[in-house]
Amino acid sequence: MDDQALRVTLKRHWDASDANDFEAEHEIYREDAVLDYPQSGERIRGRRNIQESRAVQPNKKRFTVRRMIGSGDLWVTEFVLTYDGIPSYTVSIMEFREGLVAHETQYFADRFDPGPSRAHLVERMGEIM
Repeated sequence: MDDQALRVTLKRHWDASDANDFEAEHEIYREDAVLDYPQSGERIRGRRNIQESRAVQPNKKRFTVRRMIGSGDLWVTEFVLTYDGIPSYTVSIMEFREGLVAHETQYFADRFDPGPSRAHLVERMGEIM
């Protein structure tokens, strides 16, 4: 699969994620895919288990993709994952094999106030919710 086709596949995945379309969202994964959440120490094996773990999550979720970069079998998506109105800045690293995700790692970060010591050096980027 070429880079343009993978970009379209990723867009469809994130659009389905935002719409809570769990079937379409998980078409991108291999049957033996692995999903890692390093911050909680969790590893989920298998497309159906990944899908179920997301389907049973009770919070209302929204996804706002900021950018997707990559080529070949390695793609990174930066997005804001909003749970019940609270944003979490997220990075998804997807490793593809034969056109499907074989391994994904997701990192989550909460927003924080800027440091006063560097206020004179920065410009505000604005809020993303």
